[in-house]
Amino acid sequence: MITDDIRKARQQLVLDHFHDEVRQDWDDVLATFPHPRYELIPTMTVHDGDRAVRGYYHGSRVAFPDQDHEIIALRHTDDAVIVEFWLLGTHRGPLGAIPPTGNRFRVRMTAYFIFDANDDLVCERIYFDSLTLLKQLIGGLNMRRPRNWLRAARFVRGLLKEAGGEPDPALVHTPKAVLP
Repeated sequence: MITDDIRKARQQLVLDHFHDEVRQDWDDVLATFPHPRYELIPTMTVHDGDRAVRGYYHGSRVAFPDQDHEIIALRHTDDAVIVEFWLLGTHRGPLGAIPPTGNRFRVRMTAYFIFDANDDLVCERIYFDSLTLLKQLIGGLNMRRPRNWLRAARFVRGLLKEAGGEPDPALVHTPKAVLP
């Protein structure tokens, strides 16, 4: 069982992590991990290590330069801090192969900040409904305007290209839980 002091220290680390992400101070965000690792469950992708995580940060801020969040709730478990939040921003640049639409989004998410036995942050595991995000990115296009038809077609083509990747084996081949 974790102590109140450990709970407070973990919570402060997670709040600093969120704050530094919004400020786009990647060195400070990365300093919250001994070895940075993000697991994005909806896309079944893993960004492991400094270089990969910096690439993830770069790509997400090219797509959504004004990305921000609103924390809804924060909970503690023996090995994690769980944060429910709204992620919001504007689709200003490409999201992988998906071209920008200029639309705003607001998507509810949950992030598990996983800690090891030494109380080091070892992973941020993120869950969200990708369809909700995609609907908001393309949903604001007025399809009665012919100029938006090409943008919508490019969006769908980019989406299909992004959906063709293989899931990270670490997220597919998971051990079964051992329950008491």
